[in-house]
Amino acid sequence: MRIIFMGTPDFAVPALEALVEAGHEVAAVYSQPPRPAGRGKQLRASAVHERAAALGLEVRTPASLKSDEEKAAFAALEADIAVVAAYGLILNQAILDAPAHGCLNIHASLLPRWRGAAPIQRAILAGDAETGITIMQMERGLDTGPMLAKRLTPIADKAAGELTEELAAMGGGLIVEVLDDLIAFPPAEQNEEAATYAAKIEKAEARLDFTRKALLVERSVRAFNPIPGAFFEIGGERFKVLAADIVDEHGEPGTVIDERMAIACADRAIRPTLVQRAGKGAMPIDELLRGYPVALGTRLA
Repeated sequence: MRIIFMGTPDFAVPALEALVEAGHEVAAVYSQPPRPAGRGKQLRASAVHERAAALGLEVRTPASLKSDEEKAAFAALEADIAVVAAYGLILNQAILDAPAHGCLNIHASLLPRWRGAAPIQRAILAGDAETGITIMQMERGLDTGPMLAKRLTPIADKAAGELTEELAAMGGGLIVEVLDDLIAFPPAEQNEEAATYAAKIEKAEARLDFTRKALLVERSVRAFNPIPGAFFEIGGERFKVLAADIVDEHGEPGTVIDERMAIACADRAIRPTLVQRAGKGAMPIDELLRGYPVALGTRLA
């Protein structure tokens, strides 16, 4: 098929690669414009932009698709279908209608659960047993379109980064299956009564709240790894917690209650196992404590 691919972050790269490997003709790749990044704030192309360029594909990076010129340029590609994966721009009706078979979205949840910007993190925070990929026909609503295919995976103790990589690969495989035989995947309407909304993650959410149950604190650690990174502070210095275990110890919430830095929560406690100080690399908790001992009774902010 003649495809327009629309995506921006690392999550979308495996789908682009899978479509090219499957022999589809990628007429153009749309991605968000380069953004300032790193300490020098130099403009950096998106992960999809870089991979598409390496594959020799045409890359377009409009800041908006609202103008008549952008709509006309998109339609002029005369695509059979558009495939969208975490693109980051709202598609207006003219864009949705331009390809012969419309636009398909690779969404990282089991729709209608977790429509919106942060489905992977919200699924972990909610304690969902499983998540997956949904291929859906796009319409004007927020992830409301008919569903063509789903694939499931257990969440277990996975962090958001690991789960994102797994779902990205899964999405690439599933979209190729769907495009190989569109007729075999008839669209099914979503159950609106079962819909939930995956709101964008705010940085303030990443500050660990030890007045909550240990299970919820540990979920926050996994949901915010690697971005934005769950954290606490000691004396104004921020420590990211990249992994943690729940331990059966008790104390005043937010205080350090043993020599290996178990931190009391509302019921039990969590023990960080992988941490990162500002400006340094990740390290096991024992390594941190050798160079930065934390006294029993220390209260974390």
